[in-house]
Amino acid sequence: MSEFSSETRLISGPAGLLETVVDRPRGPVRGLALVAHPHPLFGGTLNNKVTQTLARAFTGLGCVTWRMNFRGVGKSAGNFTQGPGETEDWLALHALAAQETADVPLLLGGFSFGAFVMTEVARTLPCQRLVLVAPAVGHFPVGTVPPQTLVIHGERDTTVPLTDVLRWAEPQDLPVLVVPGADHFFHQRLILLRNWVSLVCRS
Repeated sequence: MSEFSSETRLISGPAGLLETVVDRPRGPVRGLALVAHPHPLFGGTLNNKVTQTLARAFTGLGCVTWRMNFRGVGKSAGNFTQGPGETEDWLALHALAAQETADVPLLLGGFSFGAFVMTEVARTLPCQRLVLVAPAVGHFPVGTVPPQTLVIHGERDTTVPLTDVLRWAEPQDLPVLVVPGADHFFHQRLILLRNWVSLVCRS
């Protein structure tokens, strides 16, 4: 038997319907997690492997975990807005999710462009943990993040160079977990990625 169950739902968003997947742990619910996928104009969807890996890590920790297709992806209505509309959609989704799963810690996670969006969401929604995988530093205005943020980046990322992420993290005194040999999409490193997210977020 799987350690979680999944449900696809269409919910109302500011620009129309949004396609979502909710993963629910079969054991006790210990948290609520939101996970954002990479750039929608370059093939990013809620089924991206890194996004799914983040979701599995959170669900394994007992979180009800939501993924959402950004505007214009899959069955989600609307058009890409470079971040503001996508942030607005996540805030609307959280309002619904927090009603259904109340009084539990909130975890936010995102990959690449999705990591940027979650830094924007975190400005409005205080969270227990913000997890950024290959944040799109240099491509989008990724700002200051909470001190408990977990940043994971591949050593051989050519889409978002590690040097750019270290330069962004340095003035924040923010540690960056570097995965040796990993590229932007963490090919052959997804299990390692999941294990580290689980380990850090469990503490």
